Amino acid sequence: MNVAASSPILLFDSGVGGLTVYDGLRKVLPQAPVIYAADLAGLPYGTKTEAQIAARVAGLLGRMAERFQPRLACIACNTASTIALGMVRDVLEIPVVGTVPAIKPAAALTRTGTIGLVGTEATIRQAYVDDLEAAFAGGKRLLRIAAPGLVQAAEAKLRGRAVDPALIADVRDRLTAMAGADRIDTLVLACTHFPLLEDELADAFGPDVRQVDGAAGIARRIAHLLEGQDFAPPAANRFVVTGPLSGADGLADALAARGFGAAEVF
Repeated sequence: MNVAASSPILLFDSGVGGLTVYDGLRKVLPQAPVIYAADLAGLPYGTKTEAQIAARVAGLLGRMAERFQPRLACIACNTASTIALGMVRDVLEIPVVGTVPAIKPAAALTRTGTIGLVGTEATIRQAYVDDLEAAFAGGKRLLRIAAPGLVQAAEAKLRGRAVDPALIADVRDRLTAMAGADRIDTLVLACTHFPLLEDELADAFGPDVRQVDGAAGIARRIAHLLEGQDFAPPAANRFVVTGPLSGADGLADALAARGFGAAEVF
């Protein structure tokens, strides 16, 4: 496939969580032009129905692909990927990389055989997660909880606001109250927002619990699919949002630090 050197990678998420994937991507493809799309008008996804998420994600990515002409799209959102990845691949004529809970690497890392998983309500109930557990964590115990409050906490933290310790404590308390949870040594962060709270989660769960997320693996997959292609780095990468531009208030420092220009409305 002949691709213009200026053709961008499109990273899509409900909010700013996909910036953790962007950070991983920058380590392996530092010159690649990127358009990051945050569906702030649809945030949060975790409380929506599967039908709502599938229709919204496929519709938005179809329009964005038409406008931006990306060489590849990445759904940098576990909830959207576990529900809408197949539909989006049917809609787009470019490679589409999804984000799935990092159960496989967690299963390889655990020494006790007990893994905790925190995600949105929509993610943890998906059969896709059941299938990952069956395929890669057979013989191990996977304890799942929904932690929807962490999405907004991560959004707030990236905007320079304090994280409510009670939210983090609630996640820890609910997970550690489950039978067998005293043996958890690995924690799967099954939402791209959650690595933004790595320090807070480490304080809550202690040094003996290792956190695992999929950002590095997703970045490697993108780099593999684009191997051999030329890149013309832009003066600044683009950050676009759905809904009013005020949704991006407070993000200027985080965006500038990652090489993005001022936020734009899609």
